[in-house]
Amino acid sequence: MRGFLVFPDAPAAEHLAAGAPGGVVAVRHRSGRPWLVTWGTPEPVVSAHAGEAALVVVGFCPVTAARLTELARGVRSVGDVDRVAHALPGSAHLIAAVDGHVRVQGTLAGLRRVLHTRAAEDVPVAGDRADLLASLTGAGVDTEALAVRVVCGDSVPAPLGEQSMWRRVTAVPPGHYVVLGRRTSRVVRWWTPPDPELPLAAGAAVVRDALVGAMAVRPGRLSADLSGGLDSTSLCFLAAHHQAPDLLTVRVAVDGPEEGDPFFAAHARRALPDARHLVLDPAELPALHTDPGRAIDSDHPTACSRTDAQQRHISRLLADRGYHHHLTGNGGDELFLPPHGYLTGLPRHRPLEALRHIRAQRALSHWPLVATARGLVRRGTLRDWWKAQADELTGPPVPDREPDLGWGLDPLRAGTCATPEAIATTRAALRRTARQVTPLAADPGQHQALLAIRSTAPGYHQLAALYAEQGVFLDLPYLDDAVVVAVSAVQLHQRSTPWRYKQLLGEAMRGIMPEVIRNRGSKDDFSGEAISGLHHNMSVIRDLFTRSTLVEHGLVDAKRLQRLIDIAPLDATAHIALEDLIACETWLVDAAARSARPRVSPSGAVGGSGA
Repeated sequence: MRGFLVFPDAPAAEHLAAGAPGGVVAVRHRSGRPWLVTWGTPEPVVSAHAGEAALVVVGFCPVTAARLTELARGVRSVGDVDRVAHALPGSAHLIAAVDGHVRVQGTLAGLRRVLHTRAAEDVPVAGDRADLLASLTGAGVDTEALAVRVVCGDSVPAPLGEQSMWRRVTAVPPGHYVVLGRRTSRVVRWWTPPDPELPLAAGAAVVRDALVGAMAVRPGRLSADLSGGLDSTSLCFLAAHHQAPDLLTVRVAVDGPEEGDPFFAAHARRALPDARHLVLDPAELPALHTDPGRAIDSDHPTACSRTDAQQRHISRLLADRGYHHHLTGNGGDELFLPPHGYLTGLPRHRPLEALRHIRAQRALSHWPLVATARGLVRRGTLRDWWKAQADELTGPPVPDREPDLGWGLDPLRAGTCATPEAIATTRAALRRTARQVTPLAADPGQHQALLAIRSTAPGYHQLAALYAEQGVFLDLPYLDDAVVVAVSAVQLHQRSTPWRYKQLLGEAMRGIMPEVIRNRGSKDDFSGEAISGLHHNMSVIRDLFTRSTLVEHGLVDAKRLQRLIDIAPLDATAHIALEDLIACETWLVDAAARSARPRVSPSGAVGGSGA
């Protein structure tokens, strides 16, 4: 386990830090009290003091102590740290101590999370892992959060989908920071997305600068995915553009359609003659869904557990070859394929352009005319969307070809295995969210685009944790703050269009990547491999649910679960539902074991906590 906790400069911090077994005090306040306590093999930590301000950066951020000291000059309040946050490259947590207050923030995409709680003697504490905070306070599993995940899978958007799975531990939304005092804490929003106003040419130039700048701060010896997809291939050429020595590209030689990923990957390898290329035979890799009972994260259930064994295998291969910094194109889909909600705002500003887009999207996605018109006219508010999810939670599935042009992403529907009690708990959580929720942006399309980024970032964080087991840093440059800000400023209908795949990324890569790759027109689908892996590992999956903790907790109906297991290899929808339940089952077993372990209280006495 790797993570950290942040303490205010309070007398009780010394006892609290001492009561967290296995932690190492990495940075202290000027008073000598613990400030930053880390676990496991820590990520790089850089700290600096200037005047009354102290700054700490944790994670991938190529900033020197001298540069950080320079940035700290002039900081007189926690609000002044905004300027520092905008100036830092890479992807890292930023922690500041100013005038007796501590500010802690993660990244805009949510790849680096921040959570907080109140520990003994009412001292506020923050950290990057909910389970660490829970172990410090003795909190158990939040049964409501678990019910929501069991009922709806991992498709619940922010803010409900970002809640902690542990009681009394609260997530800080991306774009916000938490301020810790000796006895108090408060959450402050520091970033508001820009209005998406840049046209394609200007926007592509800004995004190109952000991507080039992001790659310029990466180290020289890199490995990188080269699936043949536009996102990963772009990163390989950006790395080569900066003459990264000893670049190693990695690809699994899966089959694809004519002029699909294999075609573009082969073309890219020929255009990168100075790089080394590792092409893996799929037969060398574990099948998908191998070892389904192995947890990788006690923070929350894994988002896509089917690939865990394969990713472990690849990370070991990289480590054995001496590559410890690996680039991946994850996050590119979310940035450059925004949801269709942009169509609701486009008619007000560009009616003729909107008509062209709507007609083309209907033809491309086979949307029914009536459903399309209904989605465009009955947009409602964000609160209306959440109310509808609660009201229709047990309704029939929404047809695949019906567009979601409102404020949310995929409609939420209860899984077939969920118990009435779990559904009732989830419906209450949805209705509470409807009363409290506020949009991420005024434009529904921009709101949807940010939701897409934030909804997948926790899963990517878990993937990075898996690579870290082998000492490999999994790097997602597309989710750097600078890149997210740049893309957010571009007109939504220019990021991707019905006529061109990932138009904005393609234009940003003009002159860096070969034209035949830059202008590719689609994305491959490999769902068949997942079904094959499910068949291969079905006996192990059945064993996992022999005595299901989800059933014991009253969240899943045993008979319906057995029926789902029987049909999952034959039905794609059932397969996805089963994968979600595998993740929840594995997580809950691990969480229960973790909660039952002895913990050290601040007084030094051994105690425990129940799930």
